[in-house]
Amino acid sequence: MDQRNFYIETYGCQMNVSDTEIVNSILMEEGMQPVNEPDDAEVVFINTCSIRENAEERVWNRLKEFKALKRERDKDMTVGVLGCMAERIREKIMEKEELVDLVVGPDAYRDLPKLLSDVDDGRKAVNTILSLEETYADIKPVRRNDNGVSAFVTIMRGCDNMCAFCVVPFTRGRERSRKADSIIEELQQLSNQGYKEVTLLGQNVNSYDDGENSFADLMYKASQVDPEMRIRFSSPHPKDFPEELLEIIAEQPNLCNYIHIPAQSGNNEVLERMRRPYTREQYLELVEKMRDIIPGVTLSTDIITGFCGETEEEHEDTMSLMAKVKYDLAYMFAYSERGRTLAQRKYEDDVPEDVKKRRLSEIIEQQMNIQEELNKKEIGRRHLVLVEGTSKRSDEQLCGRTDTNKMVVFDRQDNLEKGDYVEVTITDCTSATLMGDVIKKSSIKEYDQETVAA
Repeated sequence: MDQRNFYIETYGCQMNVSDTEIVNSILMEEGMQPVNEPDDAEVVFINTCSIRENAEERVWNRLKEFKALKRERDKDMTVGVLGCMAERIREKIMEKEELVDLVVGPDAYRDLPKLLSDVDDGRKAVNTILSLEETYADIKPVRRNDNGVSAFVTIMRGCDNMCAFCVVPFTRGRERSRKADSIIEELQQLSNQGYKEVTLLGQNVNSYDDGENSFADLMYKASQVDPEMRIRFSSPHPKDFPEELLEIIAEQPNLCNYIHIPAQSGNNEVLERMRRPYTREQYLELVEKMRDIIPGVTLSTDIITGFCGETEEEHEDTMSLMAKVKYDLAYMFAYSERGRTLAQRKYEDDVPEDVKKRRLSEIIEQQMNIQEELNKKEIGRRHLVLVEGTSKRSDEQLCGRTDTNKMVVFDRQDNLEKGDYVEVTITDCTSATLMGDVIKKSSIKEYDQETVAA
């Protein structure tokens, strides 16, 4: 048994958070103990992200800090890189820079105990082989840094879409789905542990197919596990979003009325260069269908500005799409070229950095105005809010999310605890947050019955 302490620092998406929980489980099964600070650990990992250049830059800087820490310490310290950067930079990070002892790709976490033994024997250890089968379905994730209310559950791994800008198919491999039974079992365990909200994760969740269940089937089964546990999902793709799923969301009170639907651009020529197989018109038609079938649904999106060859007119098309849809939230980024992608091989990254920054600023400013406008319309409305904990602003206030994924801050009540549902009337807002007054403690069932009756 390995008695050493380990520390994991996680960068990037929710999928990486979920992967860290899998690694926690594997290492703890070997007798290792997690700690909260790298100074207290004999083994230090960074779980990495390759989606954008600035994320990789932060990892490089952090590894240099760990190298300095390793030099300062009297006892040995093992440093490893996990996840998406592993395959891309393994030679540079191990041989040229000599920053790490261990490099492990996202499909090789089961191999960690053996790889740590190799390092102990004085060898550098690498496994970045991508798998066509690995889903970690039998491993029970160990969640250490969540709020005890909301959890992530990975339902599939990899991606087959091959968007021109995206490195995920090269860092996470081909698409494969976890068996529905193992997902439902994990949801039941989370319900038993008191979790009240779960987000199902995949690179393209609506491609989920375990041979017996579609994503719509899985969402329906998930909704039946615990009627008082909310279910969310991320991320779907506009190209194959099933109408059946919209009907199921509309029918099941614990399936959240919030959909993240990445657009990336509002211009058809840019979408074609990006290898996004839908048009602006088809995307807007899908948005209209979502709003028709699920009244009150809120939408969020991903936007990339400054993609290869983007003109001012094409940028304006993205601005106009966002103004037309009026997203409740948007994740907005300037394009950064990633190695091995189609865009890197085929196109020139020819939009100047100052132009990218200016376009990004224009998009962000417009989006913040839209969010404030939408949030002002919430004033006077009533929402069921899941209490997540104490507000960052004040210990006298609590915060939580609506079914539609809006953050609400409200005064603390003696009878309220983390994980409770509470009905709140919205009284004020910013572009990011709603403020409200508590009406009463409630439940999904009670609130749904009241809403139907009204």
